[in-house]
Amino acid sequence: MANDVASNTKKLSMIVTKGSLDWAYPPFILATTAAAMGLEVSMFFTFYGLTLLKKKLDLNVTTLGNPAMAMPMFGMHIGMPNLVSAIPGVDAAASAMMKSLIKKKGIASIPELRDIALESDVEMVACQMTMDMFEYTMDDMIEGPILGGAATFIETATKSDINLFI
Repeated sequence: MANDVASNTKKLSMIVTKGSLDWAYPPFILATTAAAMGLEVSMFFTFYGLTLLKKKLDLNVTTLGNPAMAMPMFGMHIGMPNLVSAIPGVDAAASAMMKSLIKKKGIASIPELRDIALESDVEMVACQMTMDMFEYTMDDMIEGPILGGAATFIETATKSDINLFI
């Protein structure tokens, strides 16, 4: 993010903590939309959210991510009971269905949204503590993110107009 003290540009900072397919969309959609609206955006990826910066993505939905969300199937909307998630293969099937729906509706993929974010000068910060804890290196990550810790986020957040925890 630019350190222009005299700037009147609105700033958005967010903490990204989840790394599943269904939880990857909100932070990237909000970040790219805010950047398109002229805001300076910083995303701090920590814990499971850090996996969204990996070069090799293998994203799946969380079958219990939101049991209240009914998916369009067979001409109606069907919710997934909690018990169903215990059946082997349900995660893979639910992920395949979600990926198919995303493609069918023409929604950008997470790699595409990451690229748009980087092209839009969205700052992406990889949490150093999480990198150390999960034994990742910057070689595991896409090009563009910087390393930072909690103090990095706090410094950014105190200068932001909007702070989100996703």
